[in-house]
Amino acid sequence: MSAVNTVRGPVEADDLGRTYMHEHIFVLTADVQRNYPGEWGEEDRRVADAVDRLRALAAQGVRTIVDPTVVGLGRDVHRVRRIAERVPELNIVMATGLYTYDSVPFFFHHRGPALNEALGADVPDPMVEMFHTDVTEGISGTGVRAGMLKCAIDRQGLTPGVERVMRAVARVHHLTGVPVTVHTHPETRTGLDVRRVMCEEEGVDPGRIVLGHSGDTTDCDHLAELAGAGFVLGMDRFGLNLGTTFEARADTVVEMCRRGHAAAMVLSQDAACYIDWIDPDVMAFLPQWHYLHLGQEVLPYLRRNGVTDEQLTTMLVDTPRRVLSPVPPAAP
Repeated sequence: MSAVNTVRGPVEADDLGRTYMHEHIFVLTADVQRNYPGEWGEEDRRVADAVDRLRALAAQGVRTIVDPTVVGLGRDVHRVRRIAERVPELNIVMATGLYTYDSVPFFFHHRGPALNEALGADVPDPMVEMFHTDVTEGISGTGVRAGMLKCAIDRQGLTPGVERVMRAVARVHHLTGVPVTVHTHPETRTGLDVRRVMCEEEGVDPGRIVLGHSGDTTDCDHLAELAGAGFVLGMDRFGLNLGTTFEARADTVVEMCRRGHAAAMVLSQDAACYIDWIDPDVMAFLPQWHYLHLGQEVLPYLRRNGVTDEQLTTMLVDTPRRVLSPVPPAAP
């Protein structure tokens, strides 16, 4: 079995154990935090709080989390490594990629493909080299290598910026064999755009792609279509019950298991120790949105409603292990 890159080094896929495939540690707006540090508060206090929360998660029996925090979400590998060293019982897989629903950051506007027409040449996209370096050499010079690639498509659809990132991620997947997670918006069926661009045009195996936030819809016919196409569905926002309910999210998993799609699903909460996108006062209205919700409430509910222990093991251990195991890079 192949080794998976984690913050503390490679871990054999067989040793990943119960895995949550989409949990952040911190989601931050980097420019705001750098220029208004009072919002963040004391660094040591934030780190200590994260250590406590992750230790509690590990005490539930979770052995691995994937943190898909990339550029655009305030990724800081130095901070995460500091936390990981204090929670050795939990593996943390970091991601590389770029998070945007629309245009790319200004850094990329006049680099790479944007110069093709002006120069009359095929200029490589610097994203490809950057993401590739994160996987093969390490992030930010730390030697911590990314074990997942990340891009996003939301209700804005396949904008030129979104498509550019998606294709860069696909190319690095072929160069490295590292799997892909895509933030999607199932209400507008953006998983179908992922299928066309990443699979049909770029040649990525859908079994190597997690369609994040698939649990935001209760349309099981659409989810079954994506599962039937080979994708892995991220049922990964348990506890984030804005515009939906706990029961709606859980019952969707129950129904998909009943239809035979347990092997096509992974479970998570998309929680964080701190996210500066949301006023802290608003978090009081999301009492279930935390790392322990799955273990405390979701899994018992699923069992009571017919999901078997074998199916839970499939979603929490077997499918994550399969997805995270690197495959050989494509031939040049």
